[in-house]
Formats: sequence, C-alpha cells, structure tokens
Amino acid sequence: MLQVRNLAIDVAARRVLSDASFNVAAGDKVGLVGRNGAGKTSLLKVLAGEDDAVAGVALRQGTLGYVPQNPRPRAEAAQTALSHVLSGRGLDRAAARLAELHGVLEHDHSHASIERYSEAEEHYRVQGGYSSESEARRIASGLGLRLDRVDLPLSVLSGGERRRIELARVLFADADLLMLDEPTNHLDTDAKTWLMDFLRDYRGAVIVVSHDLVLLDSSITRVLHLDAGRLIEYRGTYSQYQQARALEEKRLTSLAERQESEIKRLSLLAEVMRRQTAKRARTAKSIFKRVDRMKAVQVAAPRRERKVKIQFPEPPHSGRSVLTANGLAKGYGGPLVFRDVTFEIERRQRLVVMGLNGAGKTSLLRILAGQSEPSAGSFRLGHGVSLGYYAQEHEGIRSGMTVLAHMREQSTADERDVRALLGMFGLSGDIARQDAGTLSGGEKTKLALAQMVAGKHNFLLLDEPTNNLDPPSRTAVARALASWPGTMLIVSHDPEFVESLQPERVLFMPEGRVDYWDEELLDVVSMA
Repeated sequence: MLQVRNLAIDVAARRVLSDASFNVAAGDKVGLVGRNGAGKTSLLKVLAGEDDAVAGVALRQGTLGYVPQNPRPRAEAAQTALSHVLSGRGLDRAAARLAELHGVLEHDHSHASIERYSEAEEHYRVQGGYSSESEARRIASGLGLRLDRVDLPLSVLSGGERRRIELARVLFADADLLMLDEPTNHLDTDAKTWLMDFLRDYRGAVIVVSHDLVLLDSSITRVLHLDAGRLIEYRGTYSQYQQARALEEKRLTSLAERQESEIKRLSLLAEVMRRQTAKRARTAKSIFKRVDRMKAVQVAAPRRERKVKIQFPEPPHSGRSVLTANGLAKGYGGPLVFRDVTFEIERRQRLVVMGLNGAGKTSLLRILAGQSEPSAGSFRLGHGVSLGYYAQEHEGIRSGMTVLAHMREQSTADERDVRALLGMFGLSGDIARQDAGTLSGGEKTKLALAQMVAGKHNFLLLDEPTNNLDPPSRTAVARALASWPGTMLIVSHDPEFVESLQPERVLFMPEGRVDYWDEELLDVVSMA
C-alpha cells in the first residue's frame, strides 16, 4: 500500500523530517501527531505527490484519496454539490452523458439514438450510478450537509459546506489509501461521530492528522509521532500511545540523567588524575577516550513542551456603541443566504454568532470586516473603534511574503519586539524570515493571531480562531481572550473556547435574532 524509506523533508530550508521509514498496509488506521509546525502537513503533501522530498522514497500502490487541510474544490460554476461528490468515481461525466442523450432522444427517435442512449444507460447502471447517487447523498448527509443544499451549485455554498463536499467526494471515491489533514475542522458533533464510525469501518488504509483526540482514540490502530525531525511509531490507540510515550519519556529522561552524571564524574576524575603522576596521566587519557565514546552514544533528554503563554494588550478606548448593523442581507446569485439582520454591539460585549453551516456566519463577518459588500442594508462602526479580523481561511496571509513582513503591516515596532511577539505564539527563530505561504495551518493561525495582537485593536471579529491549533496553543489563546477587556464577535464550533469567553449575547443566523446567552447553548455550539 505505502512504503516509505529514509525520507527527509525540508520546509523553507528547515529540516522537518530526517531518515524516516515506515509502512502502511491495507486496513491500517494511522494517526500522525505532533505540535504545530512539526511537519505533519508537509509529510502528507510529499506522500500525496504534491511536494518533493529532499531524500528517500515513498512508494504507493493502489488509489489515493487526499484531503488537504484547507481543501478548495474546483468545479464549473453550474456543477452541483452532488455531481462534485459523484466525480470521485467519474460518475458525474457518465450522468451528464446520459442526460445529454436523453435530451436528444426526446426529439430524435431514430434507432441510432435509442441505441446510444441504451448503451450509455447500461454503462451508468453497471458502474453503480443509480445506487451511487443515494450513497453520495448518504455520505454528504453524514458530514452535515442538508439535503436541500446538495442539489445546489457548488459556487453558492459556504466555505464550510464546500469543505464538507470535498471530504464527501474523497470518501465516496473509495480509494485504497485515505490521507486526511484535519478532517474534523468545521464539523459539528454529529458529523464528527459519523466520520469516526466511517473511518473505523473503512476497508482501506487511513492516515489522519487531527487535533481531535476523540477521533484519534476511537478510529486508529497506530500512531506516528513527529517531533524535532524524528518519526517514532507507537502501536495501539491514541490513549495507549500517550501512556507508552509518557513511559518512554520517563525512561529516556532517567537514562539521560544517569549518562550525564557518569560523564561528569569520569571527566572530573580524569581531570584530577591528569595533574598527578605520569602513570595516572596515562590512565586519565584512557578515561577521556571513554568519555568521548560515551558522548557519542549519549541519549538526549526528551524535549519538554514549551508552556504557551499569550497576552493581548490593553485595548484603546472606544465609544459605547461599537457596531450598529441595519437590515443586512447577502446573496451569491441565488436565494439570499440571510436577510434583514439588525443588531448592535456595545463596548466590552461578547456576542456569539450561531447557525447551521450555510447560514451566513462567515459571510456576515466578511461584510463587517470590509471584505465583502452586502446585498442590502448597512452597518457602521462606533467612535474610536479599531477592528481586527481573524479569517478562518487565512485570506490575509499571502505567499511570497515573509512572516516578519506580515507583522510589519500591523506594527511599527522594531524587529526585536516583533520577534518577541512572534515567539509568544511559538513562531521563533528562522520562522520569522520564512515565506508565510509555507507555514502549516496551525502556524498560519498563530501568525494571524499575532497580527491581531500587533494591531492593538479594541474590536475583534473571530471566525473559528481555534481551528488547526494544537491543544496547548488552543488553551493559551482561550485564556488570553477570556481576560482581554475588548469587544468580540465570535464564530466557533469549539464549546470549551466559547465557554471560556463568557459571552453576554447570541446572534442566531440566518434569521438575525438576538438573545441573551444561556449556558445551555453550549450543548449546540458544536452543532451550529
């Protein structure tokens, strides 16, 4: 299925993987884990053939289904979501051909036309076209797509819906090997549960990158841990991996301490003997050689995870009214996604935007951020309001510009202060001069958050800010925002994150109804 030998990968002149070898056989369910920026996404891209390795080989047999971290399905404007899913097996073309011949048959009843239609219909039936449509709908529904949305053109769907459709297309293709990079991003609880069951029962092999620990624990049988350029394999579930890794780290730490202690003891002994008699000096020379041999095989103590601590600066003062929206509406050429959305947010308030996928949450935030024009209605910012926008698609992070260049767009501070800010988010060292387009999804999230901190805003629009973050970083961001006294408008599927912010009000989309926040809503945050 997949054989990897002596693989080495560089990202922007930074070695993220060295001399890695492993196999993936049919039926294997592999979880690829590691901190943000460790190289997980880069490894998947190499295995999928999208990027080249510096050294080594990756031999793949059978068909591949690959879903990158931010899939962007390409389709003709008129192609429906359903036909895009069917394209996973090429059935969209067969269905289009059948429809075309049926149209011809309506006004041409010749024997040749009937024969062509019959052959096309038989080909479609043999391929499983009729049953496959219901299967495609079942997969799309399992991933949280409403049935009435599946028949719409792909171009009118929201970003979250298009990601689900792309995931559905790859799952429908029934490939021999699935490689999924953060597939649960933007999925609600029911869709996550469905995906867990699907992957657990999948007949082929699976390699999945995810910070969703429940998914990893319930659906995989092996773990590949990537850290500091080394890939270490563990057998069993994610929980079993955590236990085994903790024991291994304890053993290595103890061994490293014993080796270091012995090296120090022998070095001190040899140094003392070297200054004594000629005979003792010769013995000291032998001890120094022994110390050199010990250093050559010395075990490095496991690197401790750096505790992430993030702090947002005190926001500048603004007027009492921060944002007033009147009659906002948005459409994309079809029916309006939402209409007549009217609300106001005051200084220091925290308002959560809730609604099903496709309800227009991201569209609303893009309008308020000035990234999109409303189809109707208007809004205005209050006196002294400085707006910072976190976009879930990272539109503001551009290839060809370094991380430092992105930060300079938001801050006039000197490079040392900017690097200190980046370091607070774990973006330290050479990463500052790295092309931002080569960052991992988690690193792009951290850069976007660092830009907001540098901008010293007092009103934040946050669209899924915890997606792609590893657990320590997610906790640190939640704590930082929870203690920040500015104003926030939040879209999130992360109930723990929302709970930590203690919001006052909620805006239900697409109806635009505003109500007071109730903790019972946390049960539906992950579904909205």
